[in-house]
Amino acid sequence: MTDRVSDYRPARRTFLKVALAAGVSALGGSAIAGTRSEQIKYWDNHAGFAYAGPRDVDLLDRWRSAGVNYLSINVGYDPVPWSTTIRAIADYARGIEVRSDMVLCSTLSQVIAAWHAGQMALTFDIEGMGSLNGDVSMVELYYRLGVRQMLIAYNLNNDAGGGCHDQDTGLTDFGRAVVREMNRVGMVVDCAHSGIKSGLEAMKLSTKPCIFSHANARALHEHERNITDEQIKAVAATGGVVGVNGLSIFLGDGAPKVASLVAHIDYMAKLVGTDHVGIGLDYDPSTGGPELDAAASAKYWPARQYPSSIKDDFLPPSILPQVGEELRSLGYKESSIRAIMSENFMRVASQVWAR
Repeated sequence: MTDRVSDYRPARRTFLKVALAAGVSALGGSAIAGTRSEQIKYWDNHAGFAYAGPRDVDLLDRWRSAGVNYLSINVGYDPVPWSTTIRAIADYARGIEVRSDMVLCSTLSQVIAAWHAGQMALTFDIEGMGSLNGDVSMVELYYRLGVRQMLIAYNLNNDAGGGCHDQDTGLTDFGRAVVREMNRVGMVVDCAHSGIKSGLEAMKLSTKPCIFSHANARALHEHERNITDEQIKAVAATGGVVGVNGLSIFLGDGAPKVASLVAHIDYMAKLVGTDHVGIGLDYDPSTGGPELDAAASAKYWPARQYPSSIKDDFLPPSILPQVGEELRSLGYKESSIRAIMSENFMRVASQVWAR
């Protein structure tokens, strides 16, 4: 049976209490009640485009038109200077502010309020602690600016820990201090793109649920960016979630297919239960972000893992209803489909984000 009973019922009960207090029942309250299609909220835990300028905000229409209810927007990653992250936040916040159909949120209650108002809820995320510029106090600043999750290292080692394409030596003293500070302010520790050792150490250290915002199962497709069963079990043990992504190079099977994405969801659900799987499409509708020099690109995306013969293709957010239909065809209950599509990441937000 694919719809395995989770070992983390207390965490789910806690989430339900928080959701009810916010005016919505995760099992059919005012924000998600109705017909089968209306019951589901779509929570995409990571957009894959890199900052190129203020007009990037227009890219959000791809998610809005697809009916996505929540999106986490990447505002910075290790290959670019930390100052670019600040610029991205400034431009995105300004662009979002003038939109009536989407809103930057600080709390889960604000996310739910946005849904009631018919708006797409947004927060920011950072891919790599390089954006801290070696200063732990930057964590709280970024939190105040709307960042709700940050990963350790983007593919290569940085001053906080190891990347998935590097010789991972584990968290540094700085990395451990950052994890503790993230727990304190209410920012989610994201282990995607990071080395196995660094991620496992971060999950052991963290007192709050951790996530892999956008990662697939290495058991189904061998790639250093995909995660092992040990990593999947470790994040579930924190009460956290893995967001399955829609990139062809990480799904396997050639061109990206909904069936391939569902296969990764199903594998993880069988391994750790449906309470620990979500969606982080990593979709990039842009024509390209800032240009990196060839030497830097070759390091962050080594040819042994990203051969030129394989084209980057993405599953767009418009496929999310089809994901739900395929899960139904596999025998998943409506409650589990809702959990995968939104409620699992909502639970993490309720437990980690400051209220």
